[in-house]
Amino acid sequence: MKIGFVGLGKMGGNMVKRLREKGHSIIAFDPGREAREEAQRIGAEVAVSLQELVEKLDQPRSVWLMVPAGQVTGEVINTLMPLLEKGDILIDGGNSFYRDSVARAALLKAMGISFLDAGTSGGIWGLSEGYCLMIGGEEDAFNRIEPALRDLAPEKGYAHVGPSGSGHFVKMVHNAIEYAMLEAYGEGFELMNARKEFGLDFAKISELWNHGSVIRSWLLELSVNVFRQDPSLESVRGYVEDTGEGRWAVLEAIDENVPAPAITLSLLQRFRSRQESSFSAKMIAALRGQFGGHEIKKTGEKK
Repeated sequence: MKIGFVGLGKMGGNMVKRLREKGHSIIAFDPGREAREEAQRIGAEVAVSLQELVEKLDQPRSVWLMVPAGQVTGEVINTLMPLLEKGDILIDGGNSFYRDSVARAALLKAMGISFLDAGTSGGIWGLSEGYCLMIGGEEDAFNRIEPALRDLAPEKGYAHVGPSGSGHFVKMVHNAIEYAMLEAYGEGFELMNARKEFGLDFAKISELWNHGSVIRSWLLELSVNVFRQDPSLESVRGYVEDTGEGRWAVLEAIDENVPAPAITLSLLQRFRSRQESSFSAKMIAALRGQFGGHEIKKTGEKK
């Protein structure tokens, strides 16, 4: 199918590449010239503006956004709204706040435009492994873009999860769980690191736990990479960012009177990492670099 794609960063660029490999026709836009040139190199047709992107798509159009959540997403949608027409579909694949997505869906529906909120997980590994896609919005619109979803995701890796907002809500909770899982692994390895006399090999233990253990996971597989590259994490500064979803999930738990102590404390530990380094925070920072390509601040680097 033919899709317009806005945003060609770490995630968006690889998604375009995966879609091209599966034979889809892509009209791509990014404000960065180098990103557009890379998209053109892999067979996408590029546009130098959002207006040109829309003009190059036949009706009914499908336009997928992979841009930073918040103000940037809002500005892009506001620019696209007068350019799109009745019957078109706009998909937000970024980490937008689900309440914003509910409001945007209602606004676009009044114009006859369908809006899908697509929670997207997979990080920098999505190109080779596929992306887990959590889609909220009208089922008819979901069905229309399903060929692209099927090729972006691994087997059983995409689903229509509910009405508008539900895709980003599910992704918010997904990321909150990720916070808690990372914190648990970080604390566990810090506890082992404290027992120096055993001389524990963390790469070997990570590999071991991935075979038959009840705590085996993809994050533990990535831990093997982390410790093979830097057994003591000496080059990694224990500074861990948060990108919003954890905060939103904690606020949602408060609003709904849902006890979520592990998720809440994992968020607070990220705040702590910015004040004083710890082995646990170093491991989380290194793992985020492995699965999401997030920047790793090096030891001695200023905040």
